[in-house]
Amino acid sequence: MTNRISSRSTLLAALFSIASIAPITAGATIVEIQTDMGSFKVNLYDNDTPATVANFLAYVNSGAYTNSVIHRSASNFVIQSGGYTFDTDLPLDEIPTTSPVTNEPVFSNVRGTIAMAKNASDPNSATSQWFINLTNNSANLDSQNSGFTAFGEVIFDDSVDGMDVVDAIAALRVFAFSAPFDNLPLQNYSIADYDNNVPVVEDNLVIVEMIVVADSTVDSAAGLNPPRNNANSGSSGSGGGGGGGALNTWATLMLLTLLLGRPVARRLAWKSS
Repeated sequence: MTNRISSRSTLLAALFSIASIAPITAGATIVEIQTDMGSFKVNLYDNDTPATVANFLAYVNSGAYTNSVIHRSASNFVIQSGGYTFDTDLPLDEIPTTSPVTNEPVFSNVRGTIAMAKNASDPNSATSQWFINLTNNSANLDSQNSGFTAFGEVIFDDSVDGMDVVDAIAALRVFAFSAPFDNLPLQNYSIADYDNNVPVVEDNLVIVEMIVVADSTVDSAAGLNPPRNNANSGSSGSGGGGGGGALNTWATLMLLTLLLGRPVARRLAWKSS
């Protein structure tokens, strides 16, 4: 009997450790990306792309993205940032990166989604750089390099359509400097300036002044229905943008029922309600 009780206690401890990794209540995070051309909000898919969201928020919370630059704009494709910051003068400084994050190609790269950039031929190489899809890039990006992880979407909030700001940035003229700045969007800078080697200054760059967490208290993604990446349908992920907090709870309770018996599982279910 003592061994049985000890075994059950060990199982309980292990199961609650699992539950702590996969929270019982569903959650989501909204971040606000504040640029010198306006601000827009992005609803992240916390529950379905947890590693990618955690990686992105780690950079956000560390302040790594403060005064970063939109360093790439490809017409009808993407705008990209998260790689470089501007500190009073050029050249741009590289953002220090941490360990790469595991690829999570759950959702499709449709217009308005935010996704992680990565190295060619290395699916699990994303670090700090992110991009926003300007159009439906699913035919290309959902399968290329094992799929690009779309981990959130630009939303309409406070009477502002976030994609209006994104599209305004994308409408800027781009200039070809040395790689990786061969598609650099600039403000108040002309072809004549470029031809005459006029130095680029801060006022010419599109600066991401700050990225802040605007909402982390509610399941804000529950009403979202991002299309899944069918090219990578075998990838992990719990379903719609709202995530599977409740599903994780009931899966745990079902396992408890099998291992510990119905009465214990029933009592735990009552306590969690």
